[in-house]
Amino acid sequence: MERLTRHTPATAAVVGALMESSESIWGLQIVKMTGLKTGTVYPILERLEDAGWITSEWDTDLTRKGPRRRYFKLDAKAVPYAQEYISTQRPKPSVGAAFQSRRLA
Repeated sequence: MERLTRHTPATAAVVGALMESSESIWGLQIVKMTGLKTGTVYPILERLEDAGWITSEWDTDLTRKGPRRRYFKLDAKAVPYAQEYISTQRPKPSVGAAFQSRRLA
């Protein structure tokens, strides 16, 4: 299992969504939970899987209409890494707050 070298708010949001779910969730659920675009979420999921943090499996329900779903789950061994990763993320101050602090100085 590898530590993640890229620390981004988007990755933290995806990791957080995976931590919130006790069951496997599919990619579009993560998109809805995080508010991120699919073009952001799926590359993050690929990096997480390559690092050994998550596992994935394809939906086997042939009666459901639509494209097959790929389900993702945070590996139990990755939970401490995920908690550490989330804790290192600091919220960015808004542009307005940065402008105000500069203006007051």
